[in-house]
Amino acid sequence: MNVLKVLEHQLTQALIAAGAPEGSNAMVRTSARAQFGDYQANGIMPAAKKMGMNPRELAQQVVDKLELGGIIEKAEIAGPGFINLFINAGWLAGELDGYSKDPRAGASESAEKQNIVVDYSAPNVAKEMHVGHLRSTIIGDAVVRTLEFLGHNVVRANHIGDWGTQFGMLIAHLEELQKENPEIMSAELADLEEFYRESKKHYDSNPEFAERARNYVVKLQRGDEWCLEMWQKLVDVTLEQNQRNYDRLNVTLTREDAMGESMYNDMLPGIIQDLEAKGLAVEDQGAKVVYLDEFKNKDGDPMGVIVQKKDGGFLYTTTDIACAKYRYETLNANRVLYYIDARQAQHLQQAWTIVRKAGYVPESVPLEHHAFGVMLGKDGKPFKTRSGGVVKLSELLDEAEERAARLIAQKGADLTEEQKVEVIKAVAMGAVKYSDLSKNRTSDYIFDWDNMLSFEGNTAPYMMYAYTRIRSIFRKAGVNESDLTGNISLTEAEERALALKVMQFSETIDTVVREGMPHFMCAYLYDLAGAFMKFYEACPVNKAGVEEDVRNSRLLLCALTARALKLGLGLLGINTVEQM
Repeated sequence: MNVLKVLEHQLTQALIAAGAPEGSNAMVRTSARAQFGDYQANGIMPAAKKMGMNPRELAQQVVDKLELGGIIEKAEIAGPGFINLFINAGWLAGELDGYSKDPRAGASESAEKQNIVVDYSAPNVAKEMHVGHLRSTIIGDAVVRTLEFLGHNVVRANHIGDWGTQFGMLIAHLEELQKENPEIMSAELADLEEFYRESKKHYDSNPEFAERARNYVVKLQRGDEWCLEMWQKLVDVTLEQNQRNYDRLNVTLTREDAMGESMYNDMLPGIIQDLEAKGLAVEDQGAKVVYLDEFKNKDGDPMGVIVQKKDGGFLYTTTDIACAKYRYETLNANRVLYYIDARQAQHLQQAWTIVRKAGYVPESVPLEHHAFGVMLGKDGKPFKTRSGGVVKLSELLDEAEERAARLIAQKGADLTEEQKVEVIKAVAMGAVKYSDLSKNRTSDYIFDWDNMLSFEGNTAPYMMYAYTRIRSIFRKAGVNESDLTGNISLTEAEERALALKVMQFSETIDTVVREGMPHFMCAYLYDLAGAFMKFYEACPVNKAGVEEDVRNSRLLLCALTARALKLGLGLLGINTVEQM
């Protein structure tokens, strides 16, 4: 159950019963501090202002109209007009009893299922994935997992850069390599970056090569069979190498999710014609341009967005227009999320403005740019190698596993070799992902190995350790979760605090989906783990002298906590382990 929604409904009904106009909202939120109650209604003052009332007087009337004795044990007025709400411990325990056999820890599916397209990762063909692809990939995947958990039909759209003028030089270079080594593709292009650099070097220094490359671009765009075959080889080897990174990171993208720019190539001429017919695109110095009043140039005039160059070529904007159109008309999207870095904001908004003006996607279908910041080194500059080069994603993951291996060795845990391999991989990939996902995606963040691999603070190792501690409680107790009997009883303050935090799992999921921000889940898991640690210290479970019904109650609470931790980390794409 999403308690927040229930409370907001009850408070809103009481607010309207107190005379507030229809459409008023109590705006309940989780309280950060216990002395402010478990939840706080902070929508009273805006309503009071509309009604011309004293906020505290309106708050008192709302409390008088509020139904107590069910979910809400008591309500108190604080400050200029806030209402602090305290949850009934008996109701809370009863709800958690119902969750004890629920594999979803009380988080039900959405009542209204949607078709949601999520655009994320988007590396380029013939280039190795680097750290710049990490944020889009793992943030997008965490949101995809959460949407699917709620029952939505999600289309993963890996919008790879697989089209454009650069493919002429890439095909020409591949042709030369195959003359020297006909088996070059079966041997695989191990270093795609080197392949790309060599192609560019030949293009810039060899006029004959450059001419051949330009011819291949034309042939490719016209559907030449040989050029398409060579192009497909480059796409295949890139997707194969990218998949290794996805698999290592436990990212759910597969080859079938690749929706490259080439997919929309056949749509582009028709879109230009349609934009012209609708009076949106006009010819300007041989190019086709859409002038947008919504965007001004430095002189204050409407900004022109080129959708077709004078040589007939198309631009990224044209492709993104086609892309949005396809996602609505063909994929039947009710909502489209784009995980693309913040620097592309104006480009996307211009493309979507044209999409709306042309009627390709109605306003009822949101096109959402979920922008994210940049990964920085400790020096506050974009994360680079010591020599100033781009950090390959595969090398970053290699280093993560090496560091995790040293960390686990230092702990001296009693693990088999097979368990060590599992733990090292889980800690390494979890640390890299959680360090990113725990930050507000709109901000830049500092990449710091020491912090991300620490067993203290808001880190993956700390979360995983909290989970394994609970598993060790059950091993010591010698019982399985499925064997637990009895009911949950909340007599201690730490029991109640932990129970309340478990209850907030569902509302956290809803927040992640609404905002497209996984860091809300990370913050929740950190609070949950912290609440468990306090409970663990204050409320013995397996200690001699603990009564059986108390022990069973606490084991049930431990089981629910472990389930929420495991599910929450799973929604982030992070695996848990039983021991570490």
